[in-house]
Amino acid sequence: MTQSHGMLFVATNIGAEDEADFNQWYDHEHVEERVAIRGFLSGTRYQAIHAERKYLGLYETEALEAFTSADYHAAFTRQTEWSVKNLQKMVNPMRRVSAVTHKHGKGTGTHLAVVTLKALDASVLTAWQQQISHTPGYVASGLLTPDVVLSSPLPMESKGQRQMLPMLLIHCSDASSCDQLAAHAAELMTGDVQRYAFSWQLTKQELAHG
Repeated sequence: MTQSHGMLFVATNIGAEDEADFNQWYDHEHVEERVAIRGFLSGTRYQAIHAERKYLGLYETEALEAFTSADYHAAFTRQTEWSVKNLQKMVNPMRRVSAVTHKHGKGTGTHLAVVTLKALDASVLTAWQQQISHTPGYVASGLLTPDVVLSSPLPMESKGQRQMLPMLLIHCSDASSCDQLAAHAAELMTGDVQRYAFSWQLTKQELAHG
């Protein structure tokens, strides 16, 4: 049986006065630090089109075990001063460590929909993915199921009522397709839609080749 990939989902707002430094930190230190950890495959940044939090970072790993490794633990015990400063300035952040299942299609689109599901019927999800396989603009989709133990909160994250709901990620090549597919999925499976645009991505292969 193929082992499920893991994914770290981090979304946050940031004050206007801290935004420039926050993006410099993310783009020139944080993503590279995380992707360099053993078992990490990529780090991808998004900006909100219509979402509660402006910035989203997705870090895919070979398996959930990457988040219990000594390398990952070391990343938390050896935070740089720049990291500590920016983590403390996050506004209403959300951190979830999830198993990635129901992967369908291939690639990363310029547009992303995050559909937070109230409940999950796997057969309905599978049927929906098969139905929209050849829809123009559709690239790929997958389900994130948060791990309660591994999804410890960020320093500025609220510690109470942290819902661990499944999230359907839908990657598309254009905005219109993403909006339509997300609306259809949300209606069919009862969910709330957040919409993001791709910013940039760093893969392990790119890091290894300098």
